[in-house]
Amino acid sequence: MNEETVAIALARAIRARRLALGFSQDSFADRIAMHRSYYAALERGQRNMTLSTLGRLAQGLGCPISVLFIEADL
Repeated sequence: MNEETVAIALARAIRARRLALGFSQDSFADRIAMHRSYYAALERGQRNMTLSTLGRLAQGLGCPISVLFIEADL
């Protein structure tokens, strides 16, 4: 699995969880204190996220990072 595939798989898992929680991209980006356009690029798999950014996203989604990897089938 290449780097781009991992980013896209994680992005899909993050998006699915965000939608399940009922957040728009704007409201979720506000919740985690991240610029909306940067968050949107992460969610589209267009940017690589650092471990600290992934942790921030997971915390905002109310789950451990490991759950995102499981939901992304990684």
